[in-house]
Amino acid sequence: MALRSHSLNICLVPLVFSLVSVGASTAKAITQTIYPFDVVYDTEVTLTPIPSTDVSTAFVSGFNSDAPYGLNNFSSINNYSRTDPNTGNLLFFQDAAKFGLQGLPIGRDEFFGSGEDKLFGSSSATASFDFINRQLVGFGTITITGGTGRFIGATGIFNFSEIESLDQDPTAPLKGKAFLNGSFQTPQKTPEPPTNATLFGICVIGIGLMLRRHYFLGTR
Repeated sequence: MALRSHSLNICLVPLVFSLVSVGASTAKAITQTIYPFDVVYDTEVTLTPIPSTDVSTAFVSGFNSDAPYGLNNFSSINNYSRTDPNTGNLLFFQDAAKFGLQGLPIGRDEFFGSGEDKLFGSSSATASFDFINRQLVGFGTITITGGTGRFIGATGIFNFSEIESLDQDPTAPLKGKAFLNGSFQTPQKTPEPPTNATLFGICVIGIGLMLRRHYFLGTR
C-alpha cells in the first residue's frame, strides 16, 4: 500500500503543477492599456467669494474640438481657493477642510464628450500673478481615479499649466488656456487561449481516474 500511495503522489505532482500553471496563465491575462494624453483646452475660470471667509469657490470649464479620445470637454467643480499670505500665490484644493471650512462638497474633475466615455479625477494647483506680463500662471496635477465607457477603472496622472490674461473684465470669467500632459491606463482582460480550458479538463479527468484506480487497488 505504501508503494502504491507513493506512486500516486508522484503521478499527481505534474498534474498539480499543470493546474497551477493554468491559474498563473489566467492571472497574466489581465493587462493594462495605456492612453497618452496631451491636449490644450480653451478655459474659463469663475471665482466666487464665500461670504464671511477669505476663500473663494472656483469653477473651471474647458473645450477642445480635437481633444484625444473624443474628450472634448473638461470641467472642474467645487474647487476652493485662498491666497497664501507668505507667498501671495493662490492655492487651489478640492477639499475646503484644508482651509478650515467644514460641510462643503468635495470637488471633482471630469473629461467627457458626446458619448459614454468619461474620465473622473481630482486636482490641486497653485497660481501666481505675473504682473510684468499681465498674466495669472498656474501649475497643478490631476489624478485620474475612474471613468465610464471604454475608461472604466481608469487611473493616471496629468500634469498641467494654465495661463489667463489679467487684462480682462474682472466681473466676467477669466479666459485662458490649460496645457495638459500625461497618461492614463485601464485594465483589459485578454481572452484566454482555448488550450487552457482543454488542459484544465484533462488535468481534472486525469486526477479523477488516478484516484478511482487507487481506490480499487486499495480495496483488493
